[in-house]
Amino acid sequence: MGKDQSFYFLEMNTRLQVEHPVTECITGLDLVELMIRVAAGEPLPLAQKDVQRNGWAMECRINAEDPFRSFLPSTGRLVRFQPPKQTMFASDTSQLFGVRVDTGVQDGGEIPMFYDSMIAKLIVHGTDRLDAIAKMREALNGFVIRGISSNIPFQAALLAHPKFVAGDFNTGFIAENYAQGFKAEEVPHDDPDFLVALAAYVNRRLLGRAAGISGQLPGHGVTVGEEFVVVKIGAAGDNAPQRAFVTDFQAESGSSRIETGISSYEICSNWHLGGARIRGSVNGVPFAAQVERGVGRNPLAIRVSHNGTRLDALVLSPRAAALHALMPFKAPPDMSRFVLSPMPGLLVDVAVQVGQKVQAGERVAVIEAMKMENVLFASADGVVGKVLAAKGESLAVDQPIVEFA
Repeated sequence: MGKDQSFYFLEMNTRLQVEHPVTECITGLDLVELMIRVAAGEPLPLAQKDVQRNGWAMECRINAEDPFRSFLPSTGRLVRFQPPKQTMFASDTSQLFGVRVDTGVQDGGEIPMFYDSMIAKLIVHGTDRLDAIAKMREALNGFVIRGISSNIPFQAALLAHPKFVAGDFNTGFIAENYAQGFKAEEVPHDDPDFLVALAAYVNRRLLGRAAGISGQLPGHGVTVGEEFVVVKIGAAGDNAPQRAFVTDFQAESGSSRIETGISSYEICSNWHLGGARIRGSVNGVPFAAQVERGVGRNPLAIRVSHNGTRLDALVLSPRAAALHALMPFKAPPDMSRFVLSPMPGLLVDVAVQVGQKVQAGERVAVIEAMKMENVLFASADGVVGKVLAAKGESLAVDQPIVEFA
């Protein structure tokens, strides 16, 4: 604004914006087609009065970022990329009130460190805002990404946050509600026992496959009981056991009833054993969730993710659970003397050398990834004992860069 109170444009973006699918959903207009036709010299075929808004649309940017590490970029191989089923498509605005995925990546693709972190856009169209939120939560539950980290867990948690649902949010929402960072264990689930029941259900399906292996010695085959103990794996060995009874198991239909002592769940699913996405119904209500076996430091652990909440657990027989409770907790190694790479990236600078005295807050290294430079600072005073990575080296997550004596 000038001294004479006149306004001036410093920049004008004539390109299409990332959020254009939201406008396409609520207006039924293909903005890309219209822009191409106008650029070719054709007149705009509508006036402002012809633009009608219908329903409520919402978009989530699916980024290759790790929300549990302050949203730092995540690069590497896309081992699995399975978006939810699409019912709307970019070039067909006649099919609305559904789910749309705009992306350019696929299974086996490489997410490099040189570009923006966005790998997909997930768009939903609902009759109103609450319907759009419900559709988006369901779509996120079924969006499978493996091999790299993504911001899907945070998106799912955000959509369930009471303030967001109520429309009480602004640009400072993350700083106000996640001041200490985003942690999976801090995301409450509206029915946490459902996660326990689903873990028991998945384990029973896996055991049922083992029991059906042919060639077992008569009278000594694998038998599967009905009582299980779901041991929730805590970060510091604070495991919490909970009993679950799996009854009325029907291998053909994938139906079973699970009693947790508090609630009862009838789960039915045609889940393919080993699949990362599980769809079905619980007590007659459709659901989508994700399951993964062999997470963390335990190859037998089962991870269940639903609505932004994650449960890591061992599903054991009562005897195995009693023995597991006697096992000592092995704490992870102390890495406080090391400066670790918080993300995959290129080490563009090492600002210290062996023998150098470093004060807290002093710059130690600079890592570049996805159009961002991240400066690592010393968290305490110390003397550099070893420099473990060289300038120009490609780093992995948690790779040591500097060790203090």
